[in-house]
Amino acid sequence: MAGNNPLTGLFTRLTGNIRRVFGKNIATVVCGLLFLYMGINAVLYMTTSHIESYEVISAPLSMNETYSGLVIRDETVVQAEAGGYVNYYAREGNKINADGAVYGLSSTKVPEAENTLSQEDLAKIRDEMMNFSKSFTPGKFNSTYSFKYLLEGSILQYAGVTGKTKTPAALTMEDLQAGEENPEAAQQADTVTYGNQTISKAQTDGIVIYSKDGYENRSIEDITSEDFDRNSYHKTDLKTKDPVRAGDDVYTIITDENWSLLIPLSDKQAVKLADRSVIRVKFLKDDLTQTGDFSVIKIDGQKYGRIDFSKGLIRYATDRFLDIELVTNNETGLKIPLTSLVTKDFFVIPSTFEMTDEETGEISFIVSERDEKGKTVTRVVTPTIYATEENENSIKNDTGQKTYTYYVDDNSFSDGDSIVLKDSKAKYVVGEKKSLQGVYCINQGYAVFRRVEVTDQNDEYAIIKKNTPFGLTRYDHIVRNADRVNEEDILY
Repeated sequence: MAGNNPLTGLFTRLTGNIRRVFGKNIATVVCGLLFLYMGINAVLYMTTSHIESYEVISAPLSMNETYSGLVIRDETVVQAEAGGYVNYYAREGNKINADGAVYGLSSTKVPEAENTLSQEDLAKIRDEMMNFSKSFTPGKFNSTYSFKYLLEGSILQYAGVTGKTKTPAALTMEDLQAGEENPEAAQQADTVTYGNQTISKAQTDGIVIYSKDGYENRSIEDITSEDFDRNSYHKTDLKTKDPVRAGDDVYTIITDENWSLLIPLSDKQAVKLADRSVIRVKFLKDDLTQTGDFSVIKIDGQKYGRIDFSKGLIRYATDRFLDIELVTNNETGLKIPLTSLVTKDFFVIPSTFEMTDEETGEISFIVSERDEKGKTVTRVVTPTIYATEENENSIKNDTGQKTYTYYVDDNSFSDGDSIVLKDSKAKYVVGEKKSLQGVYCINQGYAVFRRVEVTDQNDEYAIIKKNTPFGLTRYDHIVRNADRVNEEDILY
């Protein structure tokens, strides 16, 4: 009987044991399966090649080299005519006319004027501080002092030191230039007296700087290779609250708008720039550009670029060293990573064997082959043509048209196919291949070869032509790491 079958009893006991085990430990089993699933996925993730996508953009190819330049200009350090406490009137980094008031000397400290800044003045100062903060880098800490001088000058100006108040600490420019008692004589003197101050005036037009660094009164012929060492560069602040003595340095005045920038060059850079007489320079301090006269000179046997400017000095009057970029290449186009580039082989077919549809313009070829019975048959193939290359020496066919070589998709033909012309014995055997450069486009989720023509490149990116047949357009998505992909791979 069925109830006495020993196999039935064994099956009943086994299923009962399974129910008891899983009934009591179902949570453990579920957790175990979950961790196993997560572990398998983690292993697959770590062992699978990850494909990165890149969106094609239209942008310039930045490959201009950067340099650190030494500024040479006409400047003179001016000494105090007498001793005393200094009260500064000219704003640093601004132009001043001859006979303009630069500073005042007094036997005692001049009391500070009780002036307050307007909300508009405070907003201007905040903007200056914000702009400096955005561009500041720890490696250019010397710029902090230049900004300090500039900010002090701004505050003095906003506070009315060169404004309309007439306290001893805040004279008007008219008072400082003309003097209180003898205006006519004051216009011809280097100093005037007002109250308890002797006002010193500029002897020439120029830009006032309240610092010195030892490069003043030096021409390009005096410069040595050691002068380009920024680590040993030192600037001395001439502003002081302590009394000065007659003959002490009190300010520097830049007297000419013409200035030069010297940049060290390697032999390779010197050769590359040797034919240039003018060059466009981008100043990294403020991202402004300016054109200057260019020449290659030698200093201590080493090659340097000399760039002469006739304007723009006031923007960099407090700088001795400037980081610049020589704008020698600004090629613009579709920008792609070099890692996206691949090459693909294509069959090449001469245009003399083409058939062109007069209505659609489609190009086709007649392939001659034998069927299963050995009979010669023909079929028309309309391939995708990825590139057209004009033949050398402009060879023309019987119709007087130029001949070309077509790069056709190798999926349309097989090696050894015979291409023929109607009513002609001419035949071309498919076999020769040439390579085209391209990328894998993944707009549709799988890798499709798209041809590109590189016009320029640097170490990371390439610029390619726009409107290339079967090429790329802006915002296409391509594979960044093309070495990990094969054509027609499904990626997502």
